[in-house]
Amino acid sequence: MNTGSANGPTGNERMLKIVCPNCGERHYTEFRYAGDATKSRPRHGSADLRAWHDHVFLFDNPKGAHREYWQHVLGCRQWLVLERDTATNTTGRSWLASEAAPP
Repeated sequence: MNTGSANGPTGNERMLKIVCPNCGERHYTEFRYAGDATKSRPRHGSADLRAWHDHVFLFDNPKGAHREYWQHVLGCRQWLVLERDTATNTTGRSWLASEAAPP
């Protein structure tokens, strides 16, 4: 049985890589995807259940350039924002979610 072309977290250099601002470039398996970073959250304390429902359960599935939240769960555990093209799965800039977006 030939397993030379198997995909997985060990040895496939075509795998999606994410640059953590603290830890450097890592395989995506160290991270947890957490959704759209451009989506507006309802105001804290808002009792508008429709707004909270839509925020939690409804989402777009954009094709192309997009900003996403990721958490580096197997590294520094920091939350970051990643620019990723969902059509090509290529990544761009990344920064800590607690910081302003770079220019």
